[in-house]
Amino acid sequence: MHFPDSRRSFLRRLASLAAVPLLAPACSRSQSPEGDGRASSASPQGSAPAAPSQSAPGAAAPSAPAAKVKLALNWVPEPEFGGFYAARESGAFAKEGLDVEILGGGAGVPVVQMVAGGQVDFGISGADEVLTARARGADVLPLFAVFQTSPQAIMTHESRGAKGIADILKSGTLAIEPGLPYAAYLKKKYGFDKVKVVPYDGGVARFVADKDFSQQCFITAEPIAAKRKGSDPAAFLVASEGFNPYVVVVITRAALWKENPERVRAFVRATREGWRTYLQDPTRSNEIMAKLNTSMDAETFVAAAEAQRPLIETTETKEKGLGVMTSERWETLAKQLVDLGVLEKAPPIDEVLVATR
Repeated sequence: MHFPDSRRSFLRRLASLAAVPLLAPACSRSQSPEGDGRASSASPQGSAPAAPSQSAPGAAAPSAPAAKVKLALNWVPEPEFGGFYAARESGAFAKEGLDVEILGGGAGVPVVQMVAGGQVDFGISGADEVLTARARGADVLPLFAVFQTSPQAIMTHESRGAKGIADILKSGTLAIEPGLPYAAYLKKKYGFDKVKVVPYDGGVARFVADKDFSQQCFITAEPIAAKRKGSDPAAFLVASEGFNPYVVVVITRAALWKENPERVRAFVRATREGWRTYLQDPTRSNEIMAKLNTSMDAETFVAAAEAQRPLIETTETKEKGLGVMTSERWETLAKQLVDLGVLEKAPPIDEVLVATR
């Protein structure tokens, strides 16, 4: 099972923003071997589209061909992306006139640059990354937030009796990447002076072996792995402490929104339907993703899908629809990033959310 922290390492993504040109080369299928689980139907790059066939006199006019679009994931196929696969397999994308190719991601894949540069039409990012990218001049727009509650958490042993993150930080050892925004937030709120901070290694072996060891985690990943190894994980969400950026955010480039807003809206509508389908029954999509991501077994797919459900489907989404985003949440995050020194100045939120109006 892959662990999500490194793929969303804020500093590493900032480094990629600085190191990779905005107009980065398009990511090929060979660069993303996970792909989308189907043979690509896209025309070879540079080839002319096939001429439309002529209908016999009096025959009904053929329906318009589906628009081919690409969606770039920021990690390999896992339940956090289940709704996108469900939208494709259930026909939700097709119903909206879209032929969607899903590009599997991985560590270091520059999704924001790929979207901003037009190599792909849509991509997956995090809300903090969106704000940072816009502050650096990348004209990308958020459209749909899958995770209403961030899955980032701190995991400790249940035997320690901690009631929250404040208790965890009173003693023992904590494996964490201290430069990440959520870590900086916790350090500013509680201090790390009573806990021994060590580098996070991406696994759970040290956690399983040491009862005084705690670590950063995604509540949908490491606790499941630790429990399956016979340990007693207790995880506490960072969101409960007041730092709660949207996660698995669908983004597009501003130019596409201006040129073809209906295509963007169609993608959002299909995405919402796909996530409804996945939340109702993830079985089919999990089977497809499991073939693309053989490092995660079927039992873990099921457990992760169940663990993420309350983070995706909330009271607010039941009232306003899956994927909803509010300007208040974005403004709060922007202020926090400025306060933590991540951003010098927050971009205007009304401009950030122009495609959600």
